Amino acid sequence: MTTARPVAELPERHPDAPAPGEPIGSHYHRCFGCGEDHRTGLHMHVTAGAGLTIDAKFTVTEDHQGAPGLAHGGLLTAAFDEALGSLAWLLRKPMVTGRLETDFLRPVPVGTTLYIHAHADKIVGRKIHTRAEGRLGDPSGQLAVRAAAIFVTVPIEHFVRHGRAEDVAAAVSRPDIREAAKTFEVNP
Repeated sequence: MTTARPVAELPERHPDAPAPGEPIGSHYHRCFGCGEDHRTGLHMHVTAGAGLTIDAKFTVTEDHQGAPGLAHGGLLTAAFDEALGSLAWLLRKPMVTGRLETDFLRPVPVGTTLYIHAHADKIVGRKIHTRAEGRLGDPSGQLAVRAAAIFVTVPIEHFVRHGRAEDVAAAVSRPDIREAAKTFEVNP
C-alpha cells in the first residue's frame, strides 16, 4: 500500500499575526539571533511585512568576523536561520529548522548592516518552505547572501521537553511569551 504524499498549500497569514510594519519582538532575551541580553549576539531587529514576509536587519560587529574584517559564513547562516524562523510569528506555528541552504554571493564587511527580506512559499504537510535575500547597507543594496530553508512544525511541548529547564522556565515566565504560546497552532 502506498501512502499519499501531502499536497503543497499556499500558506496563509494568521489573523493574530503582527500587522505589516509592526516589530516582531525577541522570542527569548538570551537568543543569539534576536536576544538583547546576548553579549555577542546579532541583536537582530525584525519587522512584519505584507503577506507572509518579514524584514530583518543586523550590523556585523567585530565579534561576528571570520576572516579579518569580514563576517563569518556560519554567522551569516545563523542570521538567515533567525530571520526565516521569524516567519513563525506570521503563521502562528511553532517550528524548527529542518534544512537550511545558504549562498554567499559577496563578502559582508564588519560594520556593515545586512538587510534581510524573507518570505514563506508553501506548506507541505508539516514542512514550511521559505526563502530570503540579504542586501548590504540598505534594503535595495547589493545582494550579498541568499538562503532557502525548510522548517518543520512542532508542538510547543517540543521546546519544554528538549530545552534546558532553567532557560525554558525563564522564557515561559514572560507574559508576552506565555500569551503567544496560547495562540500558536500546530498541524498534526
